[in-house]
Amino acid sequence: MNLQDTGRYLARSARAVGQSLRLMVGMPDYDTYLSHMAATHPDRAPMTYEAFFRERLQARYGAGKGRCC
Repeated sequence: MNLQDTGRYLARSARAVGQSLRLMVGMPDYDTYLSHMAATHPDRAPMTYEAFFRERLQARYGAGKGRCC
């Protein structure tokens, strides 16, 4: 493995670790959402980051989901 390949591997690994950590704490991944929208719904405009974040918070903690802890 040469230095350039090593750099790419480390960058991919860092992105994967970052995404995993965000998912563990419930932080939505906007970049993944944008990729999904472009690939599967090219005719629809994606939400802004703010709208996406609000929608994800509502889905997780929204009304009617009585949680104790």
